[in-house]
Amino acid sequence: MLDPLLARIAEGAARRDRDRTHPFAEIAALKAARVGGVRLPRSLGGAGWSLRLLLTFVIRLGEADPNVAHALRNHYAFVDGLLRDPGAEAARRWLGEAARGTLFGSAATELSSGRVGAQQFRTTLTPDGSGYRLHGTKYYSTGSLYADWITVPAVTPEGDVVTVVVPGDRTGVHRDDDWDGIGQRLTGTGTTRLEHVRVEADEVLSRRAADAPRTPHRGALSQLYLTAVVAGVLRSIVADGAAVLRSRRRTFAHAQADSPADDPLLQLTIGQIDSAAYAAQATVLAAADALDAHAEHPSEALAHEASLHASRAKVVVDRLGLQAASAVFDAGGASATARGAGLDRHWRNIRTLASHNPVAYKAQAVGDYVVNGTLLPPSGFF
Repeated sequence: MLDPLLARIAEGAARRDRDRTHPFAEIAALKAARVGGVRLPRSLGGAGWSLRLLLTFVIRLGEADPNVAHALRNHYAFVDGLLRDPGAEAARRWLGEAARGTLFGSAATELSSGRVGAQQFRTTLTPDGSGYRLHGTKYYSTGSLYADWITVPAVTPEGDVVTVVVPGDRTGVHRDDDWDGIGQRLTGTGTTRLEHVRVEADEVLSRRAADAPRTPHRGALSQLYLTAVVAGVLRSIVADGAAVLRSRRRTFAHAQADSPADDPLLQLTIGQIDSAAYAAQATVLAAADALDAHAEHPSEALAHEASLHASRAKVVVDRLGLQAASAVFDAGGASATARGAGLDRHWRNIRTLASHNPVAYKAQAVGDYVVNGTLLPPSGFF
């Protein structure tokens, strides 16, 4: 039933990227379809999707518009965390919101927090009567521009790290559309300024001591999600590359055929891109199976295995994506570089997605594990 919606989202993707038109209507349509609750079991009002099914959808949504797909990433990561203990009181509340179609964004990263992912925050949560006040500035708040609620980590006067959930339109919440990256330009990845925002006691989701050990390898879904979006872009490159080749009327005097569509060399190029898209999707879904295995039988060993699969997938799929996004111009020729063709957006989007977590760190960590048995780093980037 989502096929017509995905087709509508795909129809305007190139134009939205070119004109910087934000996909508010497209994301509203996805909310109306309650895609934010698909991971919930049917007993909680969801569709009971496995992670494999979810990431299959993400690949298709990434094919339609990677900006829209990426904008939902923090929502699904938040819901996945709640599903680890769906019976908890706080989890029941927010899972109920997800079942109704509500979308969650995240505002976590701070440019002042030292090493990325070290969970060191300057954003503060201070007591104020029966509730609290939240104050600070966050960067790279992907999806928050479109979200109903925003999850925000902060630190208390006692030094504890807390996560709060506040409405995106609450007084004092300012969502700035100032993301100026070369790609993924419409993901709502801007600055979130929190100016003494009121937080009610029941909006504090979790609290832990700053030096308390964190559960390792909880970030595998977030990492594999990005790789799934890249796999989706690869599918889009195949479709666009084939369309460009079919539309070409001129060729070179030394070409192997009178028609570009009949040229074996150009057919080979599209065939290689199509094969890369196939391999990328298969790799992502194989890694998704490892995530499902951990979700069904949680353990540290399976959590590490899921992270290992997600890491391997990134190392391979990022490279395939970047190569294909460049190779499509070999099939299209100089005319394919026209701004109106919009083919440059594929490379820009993949390059931006891949840069979220540099592949060199993943490849090195995988190599250290294979050679020395060293476990992957326990941070949220694995």
